[in-house]
Amino acid sequence: MKKDRQQGAKEKRAGFGARPLGLLALTGLTLALGAAQASPAKISAQSIIVNPVQTEMKVEVWTNKDATGNANPVYRQGEQISVGLRANKDAYVYLFNVNANGTIDLFFPNNYEESNFVKANVTRTFPAQGAKYSLNIGGPDGQDKLLALASAKPLSLDDIAKFSGDQGFAQVGIKGQDNLAKALSIVVNPLPAESWVTDVALFRVGAAATPAPAPQNPQTDIAPGERQNGTTDAAMADAYARLRGEGSLGRASTYATPWGDGWWQKFAGVGAYGNAALLHANGSSRSYAVHGAILERYLALAKAENGATRPPSRLGWAAGDEKVIPRNTFGTSGLYGFFQNGALYSTEKYGTFWLQGAVLKTYQGLGGSGSFLGFPVRDQYLSAGAWAADFEGGSIRTVGGVPKVYRK
Repeated sequence: MKKDRQQGAKEKRAGFGARPLGLLALTGLTLALGAAQASPAKISAQSIIVNPVQTEMKVEVWTNKDATGNANPVYRQGEQISVGLRANKDAYVYLFNVNANGTIDLFFPNNYEESNFVKANVTRTFPAQGAKYSLNIGGPDGQDKLLALASAKPLSLDDIAKFSGDQGFAQVGIKGQDNLAKALSIVVNPLPAESWVTDVALFRVGAAATPAPAPQNPQTDIAPGERQNGTTDAAMADAYARLRGEGSLGRASTYATPWGDGWWQKFAGVGAYGNAALLHANGSSRSYAVHGAILERYLALAKAENGATRPPSRLGWAAGDEKVIPRNTFGTSGLYGFFQNGALYSTEKYGTFWLQGAVLKTYQGLGGSGSFLGFPVRDQYLSAGAWAADFEGGSIRTVGGVPKVYRK
């Protein structure tokens, strides 16, 4: 970041009291600070850069070039930017920016705003009109990511960011998206699952980038596995035939398109199956189908992690066709998607949640959703620095590096 002097204003250098200066280059978003005395800010910390458990609480974040928050607009270094947010419930909101070089900015709360409390359904813009700071793009070129965390209660960020003296903006002591995610996950784990939520908006710094792989809609019917250059992905064609695609996938709505280190193709879906896609990792002889709620969550995880330019790393590519799970002893039925690095379980009652690693292996060793544990009721999460998961009939906790199973 760099702090730009406003007309007729004196600046305060972060961490150096009232010492005046011209320009201070930091990185990423530029915070141009005005002259007013900054009131002491109290931060409380909890947030995470991965998708939370599905809750009634929602938060949205966007930039002035993309009011939807779903695109990836481009800004030039030095260009002004404004950030908008809205929560559907009263919440305390924390705004981070992860720069292309891994530097992290926390620009809300700050000592120039009265509070980071946001009323339900009230749109806030940063900086607001008349604010004594501005946000400008400072670089470096590359992909930036805005993270908004909304919590029903104020959180303590002391292990992540600190104000020094009367500086206007906190200094973040960690670097890199993964380290931010780990730090925030530790802080939010004690919170009730329904009391916090996150959202992510992307923007690029520099020249316009190649758009994220969005398969193009053809003007005529296309075959399963057909690429835009007229060649065919044989594994996709075989999968469509194996799955009786006309009755389970529907007609292709896009060409087979490169995605990360493989290919994907979207289909219109059939009835209760919902929208569908065939996924084919390079080097694999088989392609697999993902549908409906599992496909939606899979793509949402990819968007939050990498802008949907490749599969989410916690799951990887599909490693088997999606399966319907019959009603279990709790009276719950649902769907199961198996991936290279994990699994997604989906029910109408609870939602769609991911499991991986030793927790998933232990769960499936007991019989998965058909066991006394039943379906997962939230995403796998960190508890005291170790992986844990909650289910209809109990939980799995990692103790001393070993998963332990607990009945309700």
